[in-house]
Amino acid sequence: MAVPCEPGAAPGKRQQFGTRLLTDQSRLFQHNAWDNVEWSEEQEASARRKVQDNSIQFVPPDKQEEYELSASKYWNDFYKIHENGFFKDRHWLFTEFPELAPKHNLSQAVSSVQRDEWKATQKLSGLSLSDGGFPGSSATYCILEVGCGAGNTVFPILQTNNDPGLFVYCCDFSTTAVDLVQNNAEYDSSRCFAFVHDLCNDQSPYPMPEESLDVVLLIFVLSAVLPDKMQCIINRLSRLLKPGGMILLRDYGRYDLAQLRFKKGRCLSDNFYVRGDGTRVYFFTQDELDVLFTTAGLEKVQNLVDRRLQVNRGKQVAMYRVWIQCKYRKPLSPGHEPNGHIH
Repeated sequence: MAVPCEPGAAPGKRQQFGTRLLTDQSRLFQHNAWDNVEWSEEQEASARRKVQDNSIQFVPPDKQEEYELSASKYWNDFYKIHENGFFKDRHWLFTEFPELAPKHNLSQAVSSVQRDEWKATQKLSGLSLSDGGFPGSSATYCILEVGCGAGNTVFPILQTNNDPGLFVYCCDFSTTAVDLVQNNAEYDSSRCFAFVHDLCNDQSPYPMPEESLDVVLLIFVLSAVLPDKMQCIINRLSRLLKPGGMILLRDYGRYDLAQLRFKKGRCLSDNFYVRGDGTRVYFFTQDELDVLFTTAGLEKVQNLVDRRLQVNRGKQVAMYRVWIQCKYRKPLSPGHEPNGHIH
């Protein structure tokens, strides 16, 4: 369920998030983006006023219910229109999240007890994929991307990480998006499993047992779901992590350009909006995300806000973006060692 307006990624070697600083205004248009741009009090006050102005009137409750009930339709329509041409492949991921390309693999495969418990659960839920276990059951390093869209994260991971023990799961609310992933020439069922999944349905089963994942990846996806359902989603995902496993997130921050551009009549609730195509988006604070993750029993490794200045050098236009990047780790059980170096 990757979202519209997601920032693209420049090709080639990329500096790490937060390290390209604009110290000389005369160099503004020499790069496509600058990190950690200081906002003046006037700019901050202006952003607050714009948000207050576009939040005066909420979308009527009956219309809000329609957006919730028809969410899968809106996302299917989005991918039918854009297919895989809307998003750029996210090769920046390995700079920001080196956990996706581990050099040392210290984790273990899922135990036979976990596998048996999983089989019993799936038999009850009606999701039994094979007698031999679940996809990726013999892997030693497992990644799940939630909201995979057309595969612009999954395929760079598979191309970059040649660990023979790697297995990548990916899911999306949109059946159209999952079809695009499965029909991609680079889709390899021996290393990857794509499936349709409704994050907001806590009865919707995952195709792997609890404590079987090293990494859960959330890239501009948590913001697309109803705020009231976010805590349950994070709770379920945290149970899928092995001890020492991590949730990696990047998403929209409060007062991002996309939030300030909304017109009156598009606000669903505080800081939650509906776009013209029916898809929805929330704008987070660091504290809100910290509460979600720590309530799920995870420990903070990173929680950064980046006020980024994106530049269109051709049009000589500067655009202020606000993104948040987080890493939260499941506490280690006694006798466990961490899965490689934590950055």
